[in-house]
Amino acid sequence: MKISELISTSPVSVQTDDSVSSAARLLSRRNIGVLPVTDADGMLSGMVTDRDIVLRCIAAGKDPESTCVGEIMSDRVISVSPDDEASKAAELMSREKIRRLPVVRDGRLCGVLSLSDIARSRGFYMEAARAFAEISSNVSRRSGRDRT
Repeated sequence: MKISELISTSPVSVQTDDSVSSAARLLSRRNIGVLPVTDADGMLSGMVTDRDIVLRCIAAGKDPESTCVGEIMSDRVISVSPDDEASKAAELMSREKIRRLPVVRDGRLCGVLSLSDIARSRGFYMEAARAFAEISSNVSRRSGRDRT
């Protein structure tokens, strides 16, 4: 099954020059934990999580009203194409220990694929379960500014 069959075509995102406080409100309003970050032309620049907001902005003593998302986002982004297979995405999520992947075509954001999208798709329950188990394990867990 292609990733394009699993994602919505209107992803929620923020731009690099949006304030951290506006990103936090959007995360809260949508009840989500991560937002893709794009530039003014819609090109994917990074990802920002609720954890990024807490650790890289609030705990660092920065003002969320005057701090731009681009200053705290994770800029190393792992993504997939809408034409990729869902099994490839599940394998990538498992290997990289991430639960959401931005979906890009020609560098532009066109969706976000979550582990739950894969789990809900027919025929990929085992791949999703295996990826979730890998993501949740503490073995070789990585962290840092460049992770999403």
